[in-house]
Amino acid sequence: MIDRDQVAHVAGLAKLQFSDSELTAFTKQMEDIMAMADQLDAVDVGETTPLYQVTDLKNVFREDKPERWQTREQLLKNVPEKEAGLIKVPSILDNGEGEA
Repeated sequence: MIDRDQVAHVAGLAKLQFSDSELTAFTKQMEDIMAMADQLDAVDVGETTPLYQVTDLKNVFREDKPERWQTREQLLKNVPEKEAGLIKVPSILDNGEGEA
């Protein structure tokens, strides 16, 4: 069914590296998983109504309405550095030019 080479191939695609013992263990686990899927395929569900929602919950989210919580001045009181009415943050991209 599933062989060691297939597990090694998929691991390589996922950029994972495993020892020989781990590959052997994962191959056995994958065979067990596939056997379980085969058992589920054998179950007759012909007369079963599909179940899409298991609870009676409807949309429980609040309406998305914009709210003003703070003014810009109130917000800028809490930041360590600001410039021209904006929050100044350290650069995360370094082009070799030093600090922006």
